[in-house]
Amino acid sequence: MNIEKAEQLGLCFGVRRAVELLKESVTRYGEIETLGPLAHNRMLVEGLAELGVRPVHDLSEVRGRVLAVTTHGISPAGLSEIAALDIAVIDTTCPIVRKAQKTARELVEADFDVLIFGEAEHSEVRGLLGYAAGRGVAALDTGQVEDWTASSSRLGVISQTTQTQSAFAGFAGRLVTKVGHRVKEIRIVNTLCQVTRRQQEAAVRLARRSELMLVIGGSSSANARHLVEICAPLVETHLVETVEDVDTSWFPGKQNVGVTAGASTPDEAVEALIARLMSL
Repeated sequence: MNIEKAEQLGLCFGVRRAVELLKESVTRYGEIETLGPLAHNRMLVEGLAELGVRPVHDLSEVRGRVLAVTTHGISPAGLSEIAALDIAVIDTTCPIVRKAQKTARELVEADFDVLIFGEAEHSEVRGLLGYAAGRGVAALDTGQVEDWTASSSRLGVISQTTQTQSAFAGFAGRLVTKVGHRVKEIRIVNTLCQVTRRQQEAAVRLARRSELMLVIGGSSSANARHLVEICAPLVETHLVETVEDVDTSWFPGKQNVGVTAGASTPDEAVEALIARLMSL
């Protein structure tokens, strides 16, 4: 069996940067808390917990004196709530997410309503909506915004950073067809993470020459799920969180197996998967 890794996979620079910041902070402050998991990967979160980084679900659970904002970012109102606690704050917001936040704010300042292509309940999208200052809505389907009454005749469209380029382009095209006659101006801004895009493109190239694709990543990770979504039409594809999820029934008759990983998947998880496959 030939096992091949995608040319680009695993921890993106934003998550890797955040991990390093937290490791340095633990050395300096001792135990710290994060507002939600640093990223949507169980192995990554558990590894940080062993070092003294503990996630909390909301501000009411904060018990320590140091709190970290995660890579997904947070709304301005959330930052104000943290400031009121009078504790030290470590901001690990991904620079790409921060750029999307800045775009949302600039659109509102220019009198645009903001439509975010993304999962409304995702922590990144909730933060982006905060920067839209009450003039934004999030949706994955244009049908979800048919009844949305915009306050302006100008509409700005951005995306959750980890969505796929083809999905965002398709959504934007359908949106123009559906609401173009109702507004005077539509401004579409590409806020997609280009690192994630390159990982997706590398996964597709590998899937085309494989008989089986394995994506290692968190089941709640948007970027890991998108890797499955773009590979599955090309070849049999499975998402695994850990090596324990590998099912040996997938492999009989498969000679070329491709491996890729979500942008929040730690290096050791990828190495463990490769070792497991080699043992087969």
